[in-house]
Amino acid sequence: MSTDQYEELYEDYILPHFEDPYHKEEIECASCQHSERNPLCGDTVTLQLIIGKDDIIEKAFFSGNGCAISQAGASILCEEIEGKTVTELEKFSAEEMLELLKVPLTATRQRCGLLGFKVLKTMLYSRDGERIEEESTPSP
Repeated sequence: MSTDQYEELYEDYILPHFEDPYHKEEIECASCQHSERNPLCGDTVTLQLIIGKDDIIEKAFFSGNGCAISQAGASILCEEIEGKTVTELEKFSAEEMLELLKVPLTATRQRCGLLGFKVLKTMLYSRDGERIEEESTPSP
């Protein structure tokens, strides 16, 4: 990819998600939420999900601060995961997330682009642990 193509993709795809992000707001009725901070640059992302019947992601919201890549990545992620099941998201890979960004990133910038993905995976892992504990705890 040439520098011109990269800049065009960045301006046409990343910047619009940064300047006018999808579902960038905090909600009070989230089914689950999690936050992470990139220690290298200080970017932050909080992801909130509303999970409905059959473990389908009805709505995904994010908040945070940071560079265009981290915030656009969170916006793109929220748009992508709505309508998917928790099981589908458990199979969602870092490579797939990087493909969603559409621009090649250096290793350092990949940490920014994958911050929302890291939040999602940590949240699902934590939620899974909570489900297992709830199921194994005997009812009174």
